[in-house]
Amino acid sequence: MAAINRDPRTAPHATRNDTLLALGSAAHAVVVALVTDPARRPDALGWTLLLAAQLPLVWRRRRPLLALTAVVVLLLPYHSLDYNHTAPTPAAYIALYTVAATCRPLFTVLSSGTALALAVSVMLIVNQKQAVDLLRISGWAIAVIFVGIDVRYYRQYVAAIVERAERAERTREEEARRRVAEERLRIARDLHDLLAHSITLIGVRTSVAAHVLHADPDRLDRAAVAAALDDIAETCRTARGELRTTLEVLRDHGTPDSRGPLPDLHGLDGLAEAARTAGAKVELTVAAADVPPAVGAAAYRIVQEALTNAVRHGGRDDLGIRVGVHAGEGALRVTVTDDGTGGGGGHEGGSPSGGGSGFGLVGMRERARSVGGTLDAGPLPGQGFEVSAVLPLGGTT
Repeated sequence: MAAINRDPRTAPHATRNDTLLALGSAAHAVVVALVTDPARRPDALGWTLLLAAQLPLVWRRRRPLLALTAVVVLLLPYHSLDYNHTAPTPAAYIALYTVAATCRPLFTVLSSGTALALAVSVMLIVNQKQAVDLLRISGWAIAVIFVGIDVRYYRQYVAAIVERAERAERTREEEARRRVAEERLRIARDLHDLLAHSITLIGVRTSVAAHVLHADPDRLDRAAVAAALDDIAETCRTARGELRTTLEVLRDHGTPDSRGPLPDLHGLDGLAEAARTAGAKVELTVAAADVPPAVGAAAYRIVQEALTNAVRHGGRDDLGIRVGVHAGEGALRVTVTDDGTGGGGGHEGGSPSGGGSGFGLVGMRERARSVGGTLDAGPLPGQGFEVSAVLPLGGTT
């Protein structure tokens, strides 16, 4: 079955196999010529033509039409001299089959019909009785031709099935790679949102503790230092917990979509409180219920990143931030506005204060696009910065 399914032109060891086939055909021709019809046993010229007709079979796969032509050219004088007409039959059938199995059907019918017509014409001139016998057995030649054509169609059918299977496999591999890339991007966004927010808060609270220590060493406010250190410790514990949840996704060998619990709008109070402990005045307004989990998680991460940028780049000690989350008209609208002077990290190539890398704004836009929403961010007239997102409530859950 492997030999039938495979294209003969690409088969391994083709020349060796065809050489053995030619030798076998030659041996058969010699035996038939010696055993049957002694009256028409070939002489020296006949043996030369008979054996020479076997040689084209060696390159029948590479040049099927040329091989058939060579066989016909050698056998026409052989038959015209009325030598044994049965001996060269296998070589002719092999050449006909090769043309039928490798060439287009119409071309095969035309070329094979021409060869048979020439053979019958020669036989009619030489021996009409033999010509009638050739016409009687020409059905075998026609059968060989159509067997070759059927094999050709079968090989094309098998090749099409294999190609579809390979295409389906490539599609599955591409889908798997796409899922892996999406998951890696999601984890990268989560790590960025988590670490940027936590590290910013730790940095602000450390600065507060350092300021208290250096402002008036003789009148050290131990309570303020202790409160700042407690805030730092609490932020570290929260970050460690969220980081552990994120990393568990990487270690999970279950379903591809297995994930930790998504953050939602209920966590906005914690974000606002964390920003307040960093010195900002945060006004939070939430008017939304029954928000899809993916939309709630996107809103949470957008607010988290916007607060982080505002605290980091606000440029004021009395920074004011207004956070609004409102549901209506089929969408969740999120706005984070500050009155700072640092631009809120709104420039993708870096903040005006020189601290931003641009990934925060890119990440917020990706969050919005992941649920089919949009996000705009930019400085306000005069001073301040605003992040505004519209997230459809029919987004991916």
